Formats: sequence, structure tokens, C-alpha cells
Amino acid sequence: MVGDVPIGGGAPVAVQTMTKTETANLEATMAQIHTVAEAGADIVRVAVPREQDAVALAEIVKRSPIPVIADIHFNYTLALKAIDAGAHCVRLNPGNIGTPEQVKTVVERARQTGTPLRVGVNSGSLPKHLLELEYSNPVEALVTAAVETVELMENLDFTNFKISMKSTSVPNTIASNRELAARIDYPLHLGITEAGTKWSGSLKSAVGLGTLLADGIGDTIRISLSTFHAEEEVKVAWEILKALKLRERGPVLIACPTCGRLQFDMDSVVAEVERRLEAYEDPIEVSILGCAVNGIGEARHADFGITGAKDMGMIYSKGEPLKKVPTERLVDELFAEIDRYYAAGKTVVRDEQHAAEARVWLAENEDPDAMTPERMAALEAQAARTVLDEEQSPVNGRRFSRA
Repeated sequence: MVGDVPIGGGAPVAVQTMTKTETANLEATMAQIHTVAEAGADIVRVAVPREQDAVALAEIVKRSPIPVIADIHFNYTLALKAIDAGAHCVRLNPGNIGTPEQVKTVVERARQTGTPLRVGVNSGSLPKHLLELEYSNPVEALVTAAVETVELMENLDFTNFKISMKSTSVPNTIASNRELAARIDYPLHLGITEAGTKWSGSLKSAVGLGTLLADGIGDTIRISLSTFHAEEEVKVAWEILKALKLRERGPVLIACPTCGRLQFDMDSVVAEVERRLEAYEDPIEVSILGCAVNGIGEARHADFGITGAKDMGMIYSKGEPLKKVPTERLVDELFAEIDRYYAAGKTVVRDEQHAAEARVWLAENEDPDAMTPERMAALEAQAARTVLDEEQSPVNGRRFSRA
């Protein structure tokens, strides 16, 4: 338990981030903690590299709306002070925290207070005796360092910890965590360390963490982006979890990639819909399709959606047309329908005349030859009903039927 957040044991994957402020700057740090909490962070980590940060930590823990992890390197006395300040968890790397005796001192204090630890290794700071192995087999070097860390904790009779094993390399992170997960039973914290910018870092994190999470590996995640806006890390983490159906938070937006059939300004429509959806907490699905060729079929499961053309478009719900509207009013009418849905107790309000007009519009704009999912399903169903010609069968005369 990190504060009131359960880690591992089948609990939902927890979303972490780290403040970008100087921790001793209390007001700036608290403002960022509130921002990431509103964005959906379950846990927040703060750096404690100086005495004044440890002093501020006690107040931060009291005022934070979510559990706080103290991030400690090199100075074991700061780990002790962080525990005394009430940190809900302390992150440390036993390889750089000092001597075995100093590590033992931290573990004993954590045991006395019931404070969990996050211990782990990083590809950039492996123990000296594994540096040679890192050059020849970086994955084995990471796993060996992690297993040695676990053994150290167990030799100290301490099991209230989670472990992390990070690398800037996506393939190495995937391979090492897969191997470690098969060898230990402790919760795993996942991340691609120093992943990069919001663009490249998000992609690397989605590939690396998404692969592991899809394998059922990982109990907490942190997206490491080069941005001063920690909430951006939280947003990316949630999109990964939502894409894998591991957790739900807020609306899901579905949008086609556009092509030469596009006849309206879909870029601005998607951006506007995404912006306005931020005001909704419910995990509804909203689809935006660029033409009537894809029509409703590409997102028949969506709670609400738009499909458009040059001058006119259509709003639909769960695969059924609701109304046709002028293109310039598509976004406003979409949200009018969504608001009407909530006002009616999550019931779609349907005007049959408007729906009939929308069906006519859809029929006039659909490509009759387009291979939509509905038409593919119909063709497959027809093929399944085909009666075999017995005389043309290679097993002619060898079939039998049961009474």
C-alpha cells in the first residue's frame, strides 16, 4: 500500500508521475501536485536531493491529495528524514545509496514505520561488477542487478517493496522485465527512462509499457517525458491504459485518419471535440468519421458519433442515425445530443422524423461498393450458408449423417 493506493495483487495499474519543481518551493510543488491529481495521477513522486527538500516534504505530505513518494539518491540520511516526514513510500537505488550498513539502516527505519520502499536499478547506474556484462548482455545485466536487489531486501527480512528496472532501450526494457517477472513475485514499476519529448517519448513509452502491460506485467507506470508539465505524463499513461482496456477514465475519442474522400475540415472538428470532451468524466466513446463511406460501421459501438460530407453531416448513436445537420453545426449538435443523453438519465433521446431524414441522407451518400464491416459480415454469413455440391467434394460418398 502506497498511502491508500494498493499496488500489485490484482489491483488496478497505478499511474505515477514526478513533480518538475524544486521540492522546497512549497507552493509551486503543491500547485503541480494538484494539477497532476486532477489529470488522474494516483501517486506523485518528489525529488529530495537537499535538506530543505526533506523539511518541505512533511508539509507536502500533509497537504497532498494523493500519496507522495520521496525520491532519494546517494544520501541515506535523506531517506531517513523522508520516512520521518511521513512519505508514503521512499524510492531508492541500493547501488548508489551507500554501504550495506546504510541500506540496512534505511530498511530498519522503513520497517518500524511501515513505509514501503521502491527499490530498483537503472541501465545508466548499474553496479560496477556488472559493467562488463552490460556491454555483452545488457538485458542479463539489468536482471542480475534487480535480482541482487531483491535478495538484499530479503536478506534484511524486508518484503514491503516494489521493484523497478528501467532502460532507455525499449527492447531491453521489455526483455528484462519479462525475464524478471518470471523470477520474482514482487510488484513491478514500469517506465522507459529518459524517454524523450512529448512526441517521441510518448511513442517509446506506449510501445514498451504497452507491450508489457498487454502481457500482464506491471503494477505501476510512469511516463518520463522532457516537459515541465507533469500532467502530460499522466495523460499519456491513461491513454495507454485505456487503449488496453485496463482502466477507464473519461471519454474515448475515435477518429478516422482522413483520406482523399474527406470533404470537410476534420482536423479542426477533431481538435474541438477532443477539447470539449475534457469537461466530461464518464467513459463514453465518441467517434468522428470523415465520410459516409466508412459511415457508421467503423464505430458502430460508439455511444455518439459524427460522419460528415461537404455541406451536411450526420450524428448517430450506437450505430443508429439520430439527425442530419449542416457541417458547420456538427460539433455543437453532437454535444447537444450528449447533454440530452445525460439529462435523460443516460438514455438516448431519439426524434424518429430526424432519424428517418438522416437515414435517407446516409443512403444517398454511402458508396454502395465500399467494403464496410457490415458488408463483409454479410458476405461471410452468406458463404457460411453455402451448400456444398456433393459430387464435387473430394470426400464424395464418404460422408455420413447421424440420426
